Amino acid sequence: MYEQIDSDSDLTVLLAASINLMIQELHEHLHELGYEHIRPAHGFLFKRITPNGATGMEIAEYLGITKQAVSKMIDHLEENGYVKRDNHPTDMRGKLVVLTERGKLAIQAKEKIVAQIEERWADRIGAERMNLLKMDLTTLVSESTGGQVPFRVKPVW
Repeated sequence: MYEQIDSDSDLTVLLAASINLMIQELHEHLHELGYEHIRPAHGFLFKRITPNGATGMEIAEYLGITKQAVSKMIDHLEENGYVKRDNHPTDMRGKLVVLTERGKLAIQAKEKIVAQIEERWADRIGAERMNLLKMDLTTLVSESTGGQVPFRVKPVW
């Protein structure tokens, strides 16, 4: 179901709608490329483990969900070849979740698809306006975070 969106729409609605549209299109393309096991929430998990891996507890804290929920996500991704559990380099009892080659290829595909979506959007509104939009959002986020854009973005559950 959709409601009418126009230039008077609430900014949160417009930002959320644009993110949702991009994520939906991204996952449609990922599925076409054979990455049908990846869901939107997995992208946030991938962000946390890239590039050096993370423990299940670190991922759970980052995502704001239980370690059990993270374990299920990791199980799913491991069964489908995107991640693996390695021995932790300093904690003999711990495991480190890292990307496999398939996981790295999925991230490369994601980056290419997002770049294509951004390029198409820039064609629609103009490259200069797209650059200004990105600069303005960077400024707003940076000012709200004490001069830094967060390295990692996590879902708002």
